[in-house]
Amino acid sequence: MTIHTDGGCLGNPGSRRLGLRGRHGRRQVRDAGYAADTTNNRMELQAVIEALKLAQERADGDVTVITDSRYVEGGISEWISRWEANGWKTKSRSPVKNRDLWQELQSLKRALQGRGFRVAFRRVRGHAGVELNEACDRLVTETIAAGRRGRR
Repeated sequence: MTIHTDGGCLGNPGSRRLGLRGRHGRRQVRDAGYAADTTNNRMELQAVIEALKLAQERADGDVTVITDSRYVEGGISEWISRWEANGWKTKSRSPVKNRDLWQELQSLKRALQGRGFRVAFRRVRGHAGVELNEACDRLVTETIAAGRRGRR
C-alpha cells in the first residue's frame, strides 16, 4: 500500500486542511480533513497519522507513506528515536514540539510493524510533478477553499 500525504494551513496558526491520496492494489483512496487553529507542521503530521490509520484498516502488506515535508521525514527517520531516548527532549533539552502527534505516529507505525508489515517513509519534492503528490496538493487547496466558503 502506498499513500501520498499533504496538507496546508491558512495562516500559521490557522485553519488546517489535509489530503491523502493512495493506491491499494487497483483501488484508489481519497480523503481530506479539517482542524481549526493549528500549525502547518501539525497538519503535515496529522496527514501522515491519517494515512497510517487507513493502512491499519486496509493494508495487507507493506506500507509506504510519501510526504513532501522535510519536517515529517526528518522526524520519523532520524529524530524520533533520539527524542524517545532523551525523554522527549531535543538536543538543546527543550520539549519536543508536537510530541502528542509524534507519539501517535510512532504508535501506529509500531502497530503495523507488529503485524509483520514494513513501514517506510519517503519524501518527494513538493510541486515537482509527482502525480499523486500534486493530487494531494489540489485536494488540500480545494478543501481550504471550501472551508473559506463556510463548508467543511
